[in-house]
Order: sequence, then structure tokens, then C-alpha cells
Amino acid sequence: MMKPRYLAAVTLMTSTLFGSLAFAGKQTEPVAPVLSDEEVSTIQFMREEEKLARDVYLTLDQQWGSQTQVFANIAESEELHTSSVDYLLDKYEIEDPVLHDDIGVFTHPELQALYDELVAKGLRSLVDGLFVGGLIEEKDMKDIVEAIEGTDERPMILVYSNLLDGSENHLRAFVDVIEAQGLDYDAQILTQDEVEHILAATSDSGRNR
Repeated sequence: MMKPRYLAAVTLMTSTLFGSLAFAGKQTEPVAPVLSDEEVSTIQFMREEEKLARDVYLTLDQQWGSQTQVFANIAESEELHTSSVDYLLDKYEIEDPVLHDDIGVFTHPELQALYDELVAKGLRSLVDGLFVGGLIEEKDMKDIVEAIEGTDERPMILVYSNLLDGSENHLRAFVDVIEAQGLDYDAQILTQDEVEHILAATSDSGRNR
């Protein structure tokens, strides 16, 4: 279970900076890190998970965009998130699982099934779509924290931590619109305490980072 403000993630983020090593007064080239199979598969999964969020929001915006801009705004932010995971793929020379960047097409079968399920639900009504958005962001946060706890690679931790901040902002944005409909938002994947903590927090960089 995640702790308030994700103490485990923060502890990792504040670890000693990696840098070039000095020997006999000269700097040596850093040795390229070798990632575990789990770290590699996590990066690839995260790549498609961020794409899933973008694709769902773009699809729902086509249906509900005349009533709210929240799907379009967050889809734009998710595009930036996919780029940050692309950075990790390039840095560690990992194969990109996204062979063609077509909306709604995924290599990972779990994400393909989830996309199909969430789009079908989100198209039923605007409220259903907003709750789909909340579910996606909660799932992202759960997966991101597990990814942070599964590596000691600083570049990965920094990227994942930025994604975590963004998902918190996105959840708050969706809940704002839900509450504007006169409805309450209950946790769907995280605990209710975790969701309430996120909703109570403020962001220095806005809701749609």
C-alpha cells in the first residue's frame, strides 16, 4: 500500500547522484548500466500504459469534447509522458513495444483488453468517461510506485516520479469535473485514504502536467 506522498519513492529520489568516476586525476567514462529483465519489461509496459491513457482520452474527447475540455487537456499531457518514457527506451537501448502509433493498438494483451473495456465504458455517458479517467490515473499511480520501488537507476526514478506527479494532477482534474456534476468520487484502485490525500494536496505546476 502506498504511504502519504509516497515516502518510499521520495527516499529513492534523494539517493546519491550518479556521475563520472575520477581515477588518478582523470575522469573515466561511466559504465553503461545493465538492467534486469524486470526493469526492461517495466519500461516497456510503462510506455504502452502512458499510450493507453492518451488513446482513451483522445477517443473520449471525440465523444464528450463539446461538454468538457478535460480529456483533450490531459491527452496532451499524456503525449509528453510518452516522450519521457521514450527517453528511457533510447537511453537503455530497449526495443520500443509501440510498433505503430495507432490509437487503440497495443502489443501487451492486458493493455489491449483494458483499452477496449475502458473505451466501451467511457462512451456510455460523460460521467462514465470521467470515472474511467479517474481509474486510469489511479492504476497509473499504483504501477508507477511499484516501478520506482523496483529499481535503483536514478534516470528511471526521476522519469517515473514525474509521471507520478502528473497522474496526481490528472486525478484532481477529473475529480473537479465529476464534482461539478454534483457527484462524489470514491477510490477505484487505491485506498480511499490515498485518494483523499492526493485530492487534498496542491500542485505548484498546475493540474494537467
